[in-house]
Amino acid sequence: AKLKSFAAKIIQLLKEWTETFPYDFQDEKSMKELKEIAHRITQCDEENGTVKKIISQMTQNLLMALSARSQYQEIREKFRQPVTDKGTILKTKPQSTQKDILSVCCDPLILAQQLTYIELERVSNIYPEDLMQIVSHMDSMDNHKCRGDVTKTYNLEAYDNWFNCLSMLVATEICRVVKKKQRTRMVEFFIDVARECFNIGNFNSMMAII
Repeated sequence: AKLKSFAAKIIQLLKEWTETFPYDFQDEKSMKELKEIAHRITQCDEENGTVKKIISQMTQNLLMALSARSQYQEIREKFRQPVTDKGTILKTKPQSTQKDILSVCCDPLILAQQLTYIELERVSNIYPEDLMQIVSHMDSMDNHKCRGDVTKTYNLEAYDNWFNCLSMLVATEICRVVKKKQRTRMVEFFIDVARECFNIGNFNSMMAII
């Protein structure tokens, strides 16, 4: 009876651990240790097999979470492009094919909504372990600057990069317009987009535009 009670607590601990910090189990050694513990726990409840089912579901969810994050990282790496390449592409493209933002979407509300979708997608991929990785490398004696290997925080970096990309997009769209009247219209358009972002509650995009 005591073993079963203890096993239930261990299962709860492992379940919360694998759901909150799945990256802790991405290397083979930690995954092997998890399987060994799971195997020993299942022996405490060999009669009805309930524990075995819970452990099996937990392991499956963990593998799915690791796979999803790995795929997200691969996709992000594909879209990462050197700045020099972007400049070269822009120069080689004919002027007629270079569309401004108003020709693509002239409704501030729709653009604000699309920006919010992007924000939510970026935020949904930030996990507690990304924040813990930053905290674990903080040096309080060095003005809270991050040090060491922080490669696991690429989700936070992606979110930060998106803020900078949006700011650069706004500045580029305004500065590339030659006529003052058109430039004024572009500035007013982005003010309206920022206002719509505020109304939605998307303060990150609003600040990036500002």
